[in-house]
Amino acid sequence: MNTLALTTIVFVASTLQAATGFGFAILATPFLLLLFDAHNAIQLNIILSLLISLIMIYNVHNEINIKILGRLIRGGLIGIIPGLLLFVFLDVRPLKLLVSILILASTSLLIAKIKFKQNNLIELFTGMFSGSLTTSIGMPGPPLMIYFAGAEVDKTTMRATTIAYFIFVNFITLLLQLIVNHNSSVLWKSTLWSIPFVVLGILLGQWVFARLNQRLLHRIIYLLLTITGLYLLLTTI
Repeated sequence: MNTLALTTIVFVASTLQAATGFGFAILATPFLLLLFDAHNAIQLNIILSLLISLIMIYNVHNEINIKILGRLIRGGLIGIIPGLLLFVFLDVRPLKLLVSILILASTSLLIAKIKFKQNNLIELFTGMFSGSLTTSIGMPGPPLMIYFAGAEVDKTTMRATTIAYFIFVNFITLLLQLIVNHNSSVLWKSTLWSIPFVVLGILLGQWVFARLNQRLLHRIIYLLLTITGLYLLLTTI
């Protein structure tokens, strides 16, 4: 294990997560896959994402939109099991290819200023898609980013609701994956090494969040979605 590489990845990704509510898995997963096998990389990402959300939830709980959160969670419960089956039994390459195309197409529409109203059914499907992506490839964020940016949800509500949802979906996913997948000592050693850098990243990210305006946040989201879509596409073809 390359400890310097691991802690650098975790620090930068934690900063991004704390600043935007998204981004840890998107930024960290491609690099963690260079250091670990796929299952360990995905599970480390989920453990650390859960830790970040648990640390941050107290400070943001008053800004959570409970109604949106409830619909996301209901959708997530539907999507988690199919994603877990993909994680355990199936080749995830076709899923990654499909997801990459959907993300890039959706991002293009958002950049072109295609907007939509907040919608209960869309929120349910967003949760389903996010839940499935969490248990299969460890990336719950892209569907939420697409929905919140397209619906122009304000940055405070977006971050708080996303953090609360991540606690739910990452906790359930972690429990299920620990049951069905063997876990090595490397996973837990890496987690312990990462914790101090998670905390440092959160502190820096909180400082950055206070200085982000809505327009800049949307630009960051578009960039993250583009990077994610291209990464999934290039690692699949």
